[in-house]
Amino acid sequence: MRPAIHCFRYVLLACMIAAIHIVHAAPSDTATNVQRSGQHDFDFEFGRWKTELKRRLHPLTGSNEWVEYAGTSVVAPLWDGRANIVELDVEGPAGRIEGAAWRLYNPDTRQWSLNFANSRNGALTPPMTGEFRGGRGVFYGTDSLGGRTILVKFVISDITADSVRFEQFYSDDGGASWESNWIAVDTRMR
Repeated sequence: MRPAIHCFRYVLLACMIAAIHIVHAAPSDTATNVQRSGQHDFDFEFGRWKTELKRRLHPLTGSNEWVEYAGTSVVAPLWDGRANIVELDVEGPAGRIEGAAWRLYNPDTRQWSLNFANSRNGALTPPMTGEFRGGRGVFYGTDSLGGRTILVKFVISDITADSVRFEQFYSDDGGASWESNWIAVDTRMR
């Protein structure tokens, strides 16, 4: 037998063995096609919360001046958990913030849209869209600041049965850098 043919047979045999291992190691079609539904991602938050919030007064200006607020957040489910409403009411030295957020689940994309309105102007901000992965929610959108369009990122993290952290970031350079401008920590009220 010629050495080239002998070598070819070994390579072919090695490829066949590798293919058998791949077929047996790969998950079944059923397992790979099942996607996690996120429609109950916010269920942990239903109820009444003590909210401690700090807000950057002049975002994206280089200023590091923050103001603090304290109050409550109440989260109620709608549509069997596929939507919810948050009522925020906090006060501090810089005044009062009364806001509401509507969170809506899209079963086709398996993502949530977060929509916020402040009682000061009664207008909804543009929605942020995203999802939860690994116990953390990350949502992106656009808004305007000083007449300029900016990117917005909202992160929900440190989720436990009795506490959760919310942090919002702005970017005016297309997402190359992010500046935190809103941090809230909620603690469940019993």
